[in-house]
Amino acid sequence: MSGKGFQKFINPKVSGAKKKEQLKQEKRKIKKEREEYFDNKKREERKRKQEIRSKMSEAGGQKTEHGHPSSANRQRSSIDNNQSYKAKNIKQSEIKREEPKEQMPLNKYIAHCGICARREAAELVKEGKVTVNGKVVTEPGFKVTGSEEIKVSGKKIHLQRNLVYILLNKPKDYITSTTDPQGRKTVIDIVKFATPERVYPVGRLDRNTTGVLLLTNDGELAQKLSHPSFQVKKIYEVRLDKPLLKKDFDKILSGINLDDGFIVPDSLAYDQKDKSIVGIEIHSGRNRIVRRIFEHLGYDVRNLDRVMYANLTKKNVDRGKWRFLNEKEIRLLKFMNASFTKKSDKK
Repeated sequence: MSGKGFQKFINPKVSGAKKKEQLKQEKRKIKKEREEYFDNKKREERKRKQEIRSKMSEAGGQKTEHGHPSSANRQRSSIDNNQSYKAKNIKQSEIKREEPKEQMPLNKYIAHCGICARREAAELVKEGKVTVNGKVVTEPGFKVTGSEEIKVSGKKIHLQRNLVYILLNKPKDYITSTTDPQGRKTVIDIVKFATPERVYPVGRLDRNTTGVLLLTNDGELAQKLSHPSFQVKKIYEVRLDKPLLKKDFDKILSGINLDDGFIVPDSLAYDQKDKSIVGIEIHSGRNRIVRRIFEHLGYDVRNLDRVMYANLTKKNVDRGKWRFLNEKEIRLLKFMNASFTKKSDKK
């Protein structure tokens, strides 16, 4: 799509509070990496000292006058060494079990579980919505290791590991499902060799709709993005069978009554050279909503392509190809519109 009037929605400028929050997140990432580096160094040093002590404990034993162990001593030494080896392994395993885990502030732990941003996690703690081993904790800096039973609003939370986030530029003739009883091609067929983890598509695209699709095994994030209160931005390029009339353009912007209720898009624009190419921004997740808007006014949608989903675009990803999200994109997804949803919850 080449309409300049719609370009600002595809490449929005980052400024103000959002830019400040991004800088904070980058600083936190650097600090975390530095802490992990020194923690690894300490563990390696402990392991090295432990190996030296073990080797020293194995040294010794009786020897003959020529400096060599006698046959009896060799046998006895072998038995002693076996017992010493077993005792040493038991001792080392006990040390590993007793080695304290890394502690972190409670609000940081909640953020790492993917519940919300760290600042909002601190407010949840202060509001008394967090319990540690059954007791309410109201201090965000309270230290935890993750071995405790931690609940937020009564729901037990866990640190997220082996999470996968894949951006797919969906082609036509693929359904947005993990399996299909009719044997049709699914989006999972495209990414089946991307990861051993089992991922799921977030939201749906019609079989003949192309464009940006997110697949992940992060259930918490998928639930947020699918919930209407999260206000996920979606931008589509629509190719119609005929140019969009000015009166219909105005009708869509004013809102249309469909069978399942009233719908009004967030923004609408068309290509100045070809008015049959339309761009529409919408946050509704209702089934086939974009197609039904134009079909309601007598247009046939020849092609529908999602060019943006939750600030993710298909830039540098060819049709039918995929890529993993980078850390910055994942953070923006998790904390996107967090302040908006929080205000909505209070209403």
